[in-house]
Amino acid sequence: MKDAFIYDGIRTPFGRHAGALAPVRPDDLLAHTIKSVVERNSFPKQAYEDVIAGNTNQAGEDCRNVARFASLLAGMPTEVGGLTVNRLCASGLAATLHAANSVKIGEGDLFVAGGVESMSRAPLVLSKAQGAYDRGQSLADSTLGARFTNPAFASGYGNDTMPQTADNIAADVDISRADSDSFAAASQAKYEAARADGFFQEEIVETEVPQGRKKPPITV
Repeated sequence: MKDAFIYDGIRTPFGRHAGALAPVRPDDLLAHTIKSVVERNSFPKQAYEDVIAGNTNQAGEDCRNVARFASLLAGMPTEVGGLTVNRLCASGLAATLHAANSVKIGEGDLFVAGGVESMSRAPLVLSKAQGAYDRGQSLADSTLGARFTNPAFASGYGNDTMPQTADNIAADVDISRADSDSFAAASQAKYEAARADGFFQEEIVETEVPQGRKKPPITV
């Protein structure tokens, strides 16, 4: 069995909901990342076996197979495959593990693996009517949590979102809001110190954000 190694890593800046990256489609965001990491390395595009991307929502511009669409948008050959995986918050990690396992068992030698998500651009989704003239359709915001949950599942396991789950866990193990805020502030301080020291210089790729027809794009 072969050994698998991470050769390079790159990402866009992190965004916040309705923030600077909100105008960028998730498939374009992923395509930009794929294009950037491929171009800064010496391997020919034809050498890549597959592009594997984690994605959770898959309800809007990231629907169907965003890994395949983004790969083609990035200029990868049509012969290079695309696979989208969904393990919710661990989707990007699952994609990376899938690529590593594929190397180990000899399915290929070179892969692009990662993930993409844009909660800002998650659509509203409307259910179909159950029958003719039915007025019982429901509208769901796909930004966070499940939608159209099976009642049998909800009755057995609940239907909490991840923030609600985090609150539940915090209550179970006695993590206070003050402790959470203190940890978050310390983490942010460590990030800022590392950023100022140039630690992320080779990791974060600049990303153009469209500003409409009459304004030039900005770079974040």
